[in-house]
Amino acid sequence: MAKLKYSDIDPRKKAFIFELDNVLYPEKDYIYQIYYLFANLLEYTDLTDAKQTTNLMIDTYINKGGDAVFDELVHTLKVDEKYRPNLGLLMDNGKVPLKLLLYQNILEFLQEAVTDRKKLFIVTNGNPQQQLNKIKHMEWHGLEPYLIAYFANETTPKPEPDVLHLLMKEHQLERRDLLMIENSETDVLCAQTTGIDYVNVNEFL
Repeated sequence: MAKLKYSDIDPRKKAFIFELDNVLYPEKDYIYQIYYLFANLLEYTDLTDAKQTTNLMIDTYINKGGDAVFDELVHTLKVDEKYRPNLGLLMDNGKVPLKLLLYQNILEFLQEAVTDRKKLFIVTNGNPQQQLNKIKHMEWHGLEPYLIAYFANETTPKPEPDVLHLLMKEHQLERRDLLMIENSETDVLCAQTTGIDYVNVNEFL
């Protein structure tokens, strides 16, 4: 099936709204690097094998989700509970070794939108500190001045529409001006509640 491109989008749209994780870039690219940093911290303090720890964390994340990862370390490798806050701190503030890369098709979309003088917004759920840290570690290819980020948890997390109402008010935009690029039921509900158009990111990828 042919992928959507910027040129397929209604030219009357004035602004595009993106979630961050798994819309602009693959979230695992951040998470796996944090696991690597944490595993190396444990190797340094507790002499555990960093490679084994990293692999266990990634396997657990894939099979059981991020919330189960530390519990699995405790259960399988007898990692001390005292290190749980360290993982949280790294998740929020860790300096990842490799830049986070945008999906290529999304990068091209953003570049064309900028050339076309459209507004670009990141509207993201989750811990604002962590989401900002991800944004800082992105390879933006010079797009930074054209992006405005809203951290929904500072008002009310999506699917509540508050953050979109705020965005529209602050930038004098109407519902018909906006298109949300989404990858979750949460964002779909948010777009529907606000009455704005939306399209799933997989249409582009």
